[in-house]
Amino acid sequence: MRDYFELPGGYKMPSLAYGTWLIKNEIAAECVKNAIEVGYRHIDTAQAYENEEGVGEGIRQSGIKREELFVTTKVKAEIKSYKKAKKSIDESLERLGLDYVDLILIHCPQPWILFRGPKKFYKENREVWRALEEAYKEGKVRAIGVSNFNGKDIQNLIDNCEIKPMVNQILCHIGKTPTEIIDYCNKNDVVVEAYSPIAHGRALNDKAIVEMAKKYNVSVPQLCIKYTLQLDTVSIPKATSREHIEDNFKLDFEIKEEDMKSLLSLNKMTTY
Repeated sequence: MRDYFELPGGYKMPSLAYGTWLIKNEIAAECVKNAIEVGYRHIDTAQAYENEEGVGEGIRQSGIKREELFVTTKVKAEIKSYKKAKKSIDESLERLGLDYVDLILIHCPQPWILFRGPKKFYKENREVWRALEEAYKEGKVRAIGVSNFNGKDIQNLIDNCEIKPMVNQILCHIGKTPTEIIDYCNKNDVVVEAYSPIAHGRALNDKAIVEMAKKYNVSVPQLCIKYTLQLDTVSIPKATSREHIEDNFKLDFEIKEEDMKSLLSLNKMTTY
């Protein structure tokens, strides 16, 4: 397990991020400020979360120097053209109130309504990627990547574009660990980020996970987050209460190798 991942250009991406999915804009500032005070230095948002303004305000309220934070946002899955993607990046910067973001991702290879459907949007994703490459060259973003992409989706960009994806953010948790795409990314030097490490809350009621957490005298969320970190991925837990934000940050324990194998074998949960 590592504290951070080094991206092209020498930028360091902290391995533990604070996720803001489903956090309403009106409370995002307080949540982000609390997370930064607790110790998080990597904040993850997206255009689709509709909370970029609040996230930016929380960053400013924290009083932490901008260069000490790693901020991620994402281009909406429904945006599939160069022109719209380019415009959306500038709009994200404006909403966040930042001169640059550290990482921007294509949120999904297909619009969500067509996710994992037969239409692959290869050409359209190359156009969106061109906008990300341009923003990268202009200094508006320090790293570029994708989210929810499978191997073929990523290979489409590697084979046809100038800059290869640096990051792939995917659903990954105990009970649903997509080893095939993780292995593909590792072989292609693409950093994997694991979102929803607590399985959208479903892990809280899984008997095997609860028992394993008791063994280590930790909470279920702590076990789940540590699991994804020990997979050598960036972990992106979400919480709104100060207590849970703090709890998710306390990870000073190690899951034994045999227990990691046991947890990896629990591939039974599905969410979508």
